[in-house]
Amino acid sequence: MKTNTLKLFAFIAAFLGISSFATAQKSYALDNKSTFSVAGTSTLHDWEMKSTSGAGTATLNIANGKLIDIDALTVTLLAESVKSEKKSMDKVAYETLKTDKNKNIKYVLKSAEKVNETTWELTGTYTIAGVSKVYKTSVKTTVTKEGLNLQGTNKITFTDFGMKSPTAMLGTIRTGQDLTIKFNLNFNL
Repeated sequence: MKTNTLKLFAFIAAFLGISSFATAQKSYALDNKSTFSVAGTSTLHDWEMKSTSGAGTATLNIANGKLIDIDALTVTLLAESVKSEKKSMDKVAYETLKTDKNKNIKYVLKSAEKVNETTWELTGTYTIAGVSKVYKTSVKTTVTKEGLNLQGTNKITFTDFGMKSPTAMLGTIRTGQDLTIKFNLNFNL
């Protein structure tokens, strides 16, 4: 009789342990305080374009104030929400991004690996101008009262995504080939 009781107790404990682990994973939504930017150079000056209009979700496992796992993460940004201080520059950027056919810039997580308590290496697919490419990104993570903050950067090039470097003034102003994507994302319950 004691053996059956112990087996039943072990089964219940195991079930509760699995259940509590499964419920620790929760869905979080990207909030409107998140920021995105892309920066580059040109023969005239350095430039940066910014947006705060992203949408996204993440499935995270946060326990005891620590990030345990990142199971899923998707961010979509309306390409024409990225803006500079000059409308003429925005127009050239949207032509380069082919926004007439590709309305969104998108990121989808493939895997996440914990480096230390505040650093994770994410592998995911960026889709820009209709071309998808996988990148590794080192991100700084901070567990907040509402959820999680992720900050990071990626170095890309125009040619990575089948785009030509924009020019202006009959080619006298040329952008550099290298770009830096920066993000500061807040995922909240």
